[in-house]
Amino acid sequence: MKKILLLVAAVGMTLTAAADEGMWLLPYLQKMNIKNMKERGCRLSAEEIYSVNHSSLKDAIVIFGGGCTGEIVSPEGLLFTNHHCGYGSIQNLSSVEHDYLKNGFWAMSQAEELPAPGLEVRFIRKIADVTPEVMGNVPSIASQQEYDRITRENIAAVKERLRKENPDMEIDVESFFGGNQFFAFVMEVYTDVRLVGAPPSSIGKFGGDTDNWMWPRHTGDFSIFRVYAGKDNRPADYSPENRPYKAEKFLKISLDGVDEGDFAMVMGFPGSTERYATSYEIDNLLKVENPQRIAIRGERQAILWKDMTASDAIRIQYASKYASSSNYWKNSIGMSRGIEKLGVKARKEAQEASFQAWAEKNTLPEEGYIDALDKIRLSVEQMSPVAAARQYLTEAFLASVELLSPSRFFVGSMANMDVKETLADPADIKARLEDWYKDYSPSTDRKVAKRMLAMARENMRELPSFYAEIVDKQFGGDIDAYVDYVYDHSNFASLEKALALVDNYAPEKVASDPAVLMAKSVMEQFVSLSKALKAPRELFNEGHRKYIAGLMLQNPGKAWASDANFTIRLTYGRVLPYSPADGIEYNYYTTLKGVMEKENPENPQEFTVPERLKELYAAKDFGRYANKKGELPVAFLADCDITGGNSGSPVMNDRGALIGLAFDGNWEAMSGDIAFEPDLQRMIAVDIRYVLFVVDKFAGAGWLLDELQFE
Repeated sequence: MKKILLLVAAVGMTLTAAADEGMWLLPYLQKMNIKNMKERGCRLSAEEIYSVNHSSLKDAIVIFGGGCTGEIVSPEGLLFTNHHCGYGSIQNLSSVEHDYLKNGFWAMSQAEELPAPGLEVRFIRKIADVTPEVMGNVPSIASQQEYDRITRENIAAVKERLRKENPDMEIDVESFFGGNQFFAFVMEVYTDVRLVGAPPSSIGKFGGDTDNWMWPRHTGDFSIFRVYAGKDNRPADYSPENRPYKAEKFLKISLDGVDEGDFAMVMGFPGSTERYATSYEIDNLLKVENPQRIAIRGERQAILWKDMTASDAIRIQYASKYASSSNYWKNSIGMSRGIEKLGVKARKEAQEASFQAWAEKNTLPEEGYIDALDKIRLSVEQMSPVAAARQYLTEAFLASVELLSPSRFFVGSMANMDVKETLADPADIKARLEDWYKDYSPSTDRKVAKRMLAMARENMRELPSFYAEIVDKQFGGDIDAYVDYVYDHSNFASLEKALALVDNYAPEKVASDPAVLMAKSVMEQFVSLSKALKAPRELFNEGHRKYIAGLMLQNPGKAWASDANFTIRLTYGRVLPYSPADGIEYNYYTTLKGVMEKENPENPQEFTVPERLKELYAAKDFGRYANKKGELPVAFLADCDITGGNSGSPVMNDRGALIGLAFDGNWEAMSGDIAFEPDLQRMIAVDIRYVLFVVDKFAGAGWLLDELQFE
């Protein structure tokens, strides 16, 4: 065990990053990165970026909601993030009468800011390397089961200690380098978050799915919120008496813009990468995971889109659901394309061959490096068919057929669908049901269910039991007839029926409900498949952990960065153009001119330009937000290493001032989560000058700029 602990310590202490690749841990900036950052043009010290004892840039960066990043930009708790990050809250606050998705929303005073129910913001208050506490008593030759047991117990002890030391804080302990290192994060969670401003979707979502992951880009992907606190500036439930959070640290704004070659850095919460994935995992991704996800989501999205374009009410109900599904759908398409086009698998195979030769020559069998790749290969072979079936249940049933969801309010555990004998708080259940059904269209869901059940029958080797027991026996295999029966007779087919069930609750009504019978059948198979994955998953985890540790031992002079896991990281690089193909050269920024050029009346859902924006463009009324050429910048590129979760992250200049908001990657390097592509990989950011132009000139909400500080 000492070998691995010393290995990780060495990586954190002695190496200097030489490439743009890397989502770097903040506690190691001084030892690993700051020298290289200063060579690139950074004027800040490591202490100014991340400090253990003093306020630093880190304190202005927050987890926004459940999967994005935001940044505090004023002493009054004002927060910037992406439009697509705030989309769920904007949608939730919208109605046909107040269509904030279509028309945007702008508070003209703090009194007009709208509470966003369920939205949370997390500040990282402390970060600690707890590897010795978690792994110090793990034998170096421990089996994966023993490793899991010991580390699980140690993590629980670390969390308990930190909870006592940090009352009212949220504690998270995360694994790095495949389980070879552990960090603890102490977080303060604020739950009173209010919508301040959002552009109409014709700006915030300009280009829609067509432009998603593409460059050149012209999307004003931003929204504005504010964090509120109690009188003591600590988290408090929503109350009209709450006041704006008093931020000790917030980002200043730069209107200087960017030039090619400028230093740029991004701090945020990248969600997930698999840079240590092997060729075996890539095979499974290309042949099973991505094709299934692409096919299932594509069919459902086509149904949703047709109904959304036909009805404003359904458009509002399903806008966030559709956007969430389609984003990763297109990501999967681009990832498969990039992996195949850029020869990622061949590079992985070469790395694996080199590793195997090194392990056989330099390590002992009992250390676990020699057979690490064999364990990964065997586990992937065993998991693939089981995981494929489980993915189908998740994608085609649990994530697509919404009628299966309301029953969760009436069962004690979705795993075994045990029905509650009594309802402890009927009023609370009614409130939760009303919130859920607000964004539900039974007619749309019925169409989706028919297609999903048909796809499952066409593609799954072993179907949930309800097919044989009900669909075939009672309906002669007619899926459409079965679905119509379920939606016609289920207590969950409408809000009115569900509320009536609460008023006249009887466990047998829930247990015999046709939607519950379907959900129970799906969950039984899902649980069975999950259990079948346990043993091969343990084998994979052991091989994966040893493989990463071995790679680091094999190449002690390399600057290793851990895979993303939605913990706070820093990445840095340069503002750069790129060439996607022979004869094509892309500029590093776009302007409002491109918005006008992309307007397409034949595709009004994605390429509509607001009249007010046209007027400002025609008058060249760009104010102080124009660049030196008199253009209004919209978006720019940098070769910073980001992924999902970085959405909304601040892009900062060499002095730590805000110059843009990261919101996407580029199509040609969609394989970047598996293998970084330094020549092609680019982060796409909305220029802060376009953000402020829209706030000031377009929306007339210039009062917000009064609380910003400009460098």
